[in-house]
Amino acid sequence: MDVRLDDVRFTRNGREVVSIPSLQIRAGRTTAVLGPNGAGKTTLLRLVAGLERPTAGRVLVGGESAERGHRRVAFAFQEEVFLRQSIRKNLELGVCLQGASSGEARAAATEALRLLRIDGLAERRADQVSGGERRRANLARALCLRMPVVLLDEPMAGLDGTTYSRLLDELPQLLGAGGATCVLVTHDPEEAFRLADDIIVLIGGSVLAAGAKADVAASPMREVVAHTLGYAVLQRGERRVAIPSRTLRLGQGNIEFMASADAVIDLVSAWDVIVSVGEARVHVPLSRTATPPMPGDRVLIHAAIAYDLLD
Repeated sequence: MDVRLDDVRFTRNGREVVSIPSLQIRAGRTTAVLGPNGAGKTTLLRLVAGLERPTAGRVLVGGESAERGHRRVAFAFQEEVFLRQSIRKNLELGVCLQGASSGEARAAATEALRLLRIDGLAERRADQVSGGERRRANLARALCLRMPVVLLDEPMAGLDGTTYSRLLDELPQLLGAGGATCVLVTHDPEEAFRLADDIIVLIGGSVLAAGAKADVAASPMREVVAHTLGYAVLQRGERRVAIPSRTLRLGQGNIEFMASADAVIDLVSAWDVIVSVGEARVHVPLSRTATPPMPGDRVLIHAAIAYDLLD
């Protein structure tokens, strides 16, 4: 089920929070809304869920107004709110409120608990489990509703290292299993690229880039978009170029820059060499077997690819 926004504006206390002339979120795909804090990401989700009404324009969910189509939408809020009952009861209640029988609700909850690997916690009170377990329960509650549109607000926030890594690996398959249209909010470009098929870059309430993630990655166009995607922005002659940060290496290569070594951080398994290229500072990985430069040394770095910027 697709989601469309036509000439949508939303203002709060006299301030324009969202202004989107046209946007389509494609059906059956996972779309990441990427942007800094205060960009309007959560407001966009709330508009799609029908929890906020646009000041102007239309939000359509499956061709219907979001206000009428809210029963097609499952929303996992960033702040988990549970009743003081078992995790299973919390999940079943949401399904029953959609008109399902108790048997259907139990089956849906059991499947969601299994998918999120928290079936062993089913009878524990939701307010008495760890933060990571509660985050998984929150996702399970949204997924067990089996809605055609699923909205996730910062689904990875607050997870510890092991739980974060595991869920980052597992979530794409979980989201794709039901064939729902999933929209998730994040400020982390790595999360966006790993979890999503499509990416929307939202800054200051405006969509500055949108499309398949490969297309967005290859066409940052503007410096603010490049920074939001986690790219390094460097001067190369008369041009400013955007470079995926992890592609930078020391030594000669296809696209070269002279730099000054600022610091070398010992990461045990590798060196993290911090260099300045003009006013920009970037991190360049170096094998532990190599000899790192000294602070103040002039070094050559290179990248395999660079994207020209318009500003």
